[in-house]
Amino acid sequence: MTRPTIRVLLADDHALVRQGFRRILEDEPDMVVAGEASGGAEAIALHRTLQPDVVVMDLAMPEINGLHAAIEILRERPAARVLMLSMHADEQYVRNALDAGVKGYILKSALETELTRAVRVIAGGGQFLSPELSAIAIRGLRGIDGGAADDPFSRLSAREVQVLRLVALGKSTKEIAAVLGLSANTVAVHRTNLMNTLGVHKAAELVLVAVKKGLVESP
Repeated sequence: MTRPTIRVLLADDHALVRQGFRRILEDEPDMVVAGEASGGAEAIALHRTLQPDVVVMDLAMPEINGLHAAIEILRERPAARVLMLSMHADEQYVRNALDAGVKGYILKSALETELTRAVRVIAGGGQFLSPELSAIAIRGLRGIDGGAADDPFSRLSAREVQVLRLVALGKSTKEIAAVLGLSANTVAVHRTNLMNTLGVHKAAELVLVAVKKGLVESP
């Protein structure tokens, strides 16, 4: 009995990397690449039209990165299944992705051995982490990470996390509104709320939080 075909959307800002992903996936008889996106905004738009079984998303894309795009995709379609790919094994990066609702996180160094297995698991309704990352998820679920549950960052909404990242990238309120499709007033409210939640009063302090939490790279 043949397996049903798994339709995959690839999102990475490097064309050669996407070609590598496509080769790995389409070597499998039960997988097909339904579309390719070169950035987060395109991934959101293509997901809306293609509604693939799994989105394979690079975390580190410019402006609208994989985390931002995953938040938006899951906001529009909560049942979406996103697999995040990253070079980062840092705990905060993994936590950010899991908190956003992605179903899997694997390291780029393990793509050849883990990509197709992860796609199958996630398409089947499961979750998949690279083995070396599993302890991070377990610590988070058990709340034994030394007080992360009391971290104000954990109380931010998904939209506030997006605003925080864009503020840290130096975007103005008007620019953030354009990226997120919101009014400038709504963005201003989100910004005020996240500053109150985090207990900070200056944009520079928001940048420090965003760097510490892995939302942006350190300057």
